[in-house]
Amino acid sequence: MASMIIRNLDDALKARLRIRAAEHNRSMEDEARDILRAALSASAPKPQNLAQSILGRLKGVSADLDLPLREAVRTPPDFQ
Repeated sequence: MASMIIRNLDDALKARLRIRAAEHNRSMEDEARDILRAALSASAPKPQNLAQSILGRLKGVSADLDLPLREAVRTPPDFQ
């Protein structure tokens, strides 16, 4: 298993973690592991590709646009 060190943790946050760990009868390290595990397992799965991500963001969005009329395509120049 991997280890990590968390630096610059606010004293108030550390105290809250210590109290929460005591309420659950476990160490601060075990409580932090449980918090991380719960936070990361509850996150929504990421879209598999860019198109799915864009469609997900635009779901339920509608827009009525006034598109200008297209002009006829001009004939290409003759270079002969």
